[in-house]
Amino acid sequence: MSSIEARVKRLIAEQLKSELKDVTDEASLMDDLGADSLDTVELVMALEEEFETEIPDEDAERIATVKQVIDYIKDQISNTSESDND
Repeated sequence: MSSIEARVKRLIAEQLKSELKDVTDEASLMDDLGADSLDTVELVMALEEEFETEIPDEDAERIATVKQVIDYIKDQISNTSESDND
């Protein structure tokens, strides 16, 4: 498990008050982990702070599973790194 993956899963577990073992790649934030719309907003804010990035509302609305969160954050970080090198 990558450092990013571990950080995302830990953050999801903390924000949604879930057991870390339940935060699997396939887990749905709403269906499996019980997130409601307020939980999702708070999770997005926590992710933005943790990874020093911005997640537009339209992107956040398309993220449904833990794996999608991880992939999104990895993409954001790699895009930020690439633009820093320009």
